[in-house]
Amino acid sequence: MTTTSLKDRIQDDMKTAMKARETDRLNAIRLLMAAIKQREVDERITLDDAAVAAVIDKLIKQRRDSINQYEQAGREDLAAAERAEIEVLSPYQPAQLSAEEVDAAIKAAIAQTGATGPADMGKVMGILKSQLAGKTDLAAVSQRIKAALQG
Repeated sequence: MTTTSLKDRIQDDMKTAMKARETDRLNAIRLLMAAIKQREVDERITLDDAAVAAVIDKLIKQRRDSINQYEQAGREDLAAAERAEIEVLSPYQPAQLSAEEVDAAIKAAIAQTGATGPADMGKVMGILKSQLAGKTDLAAVSQRIKAALQG
């Protein structure tokens, strides 16, 4: 059984959107492909699925930030366009982890590093960043680590 890479799946979806003349979907996918290609050119590498997922995660985070700014400025039309892009990009993200799974990963990383307080937060985050990238919000993970190390 051959599994297609995430990048191949995105390219196939781009062709499908092109044939179906779904311009909004096509534009969002093209933006994603451009971000992937830019990173590959900048770093002179071919991105694997984990790195592609990190690019997708970054783009979704940028869209969420933009939505907040547009809503504060009273530009609901622009916020709606950003939400539509998130809807196109979200299916490419890996399945999101549950709170229990994140907590278990944090406990394991704390045990692995021997972290005892807030000063050790960087060690714990260093381990978790690669494990959890794209599977959960890393900012929320950071807050949970901080709470775990203080308690």
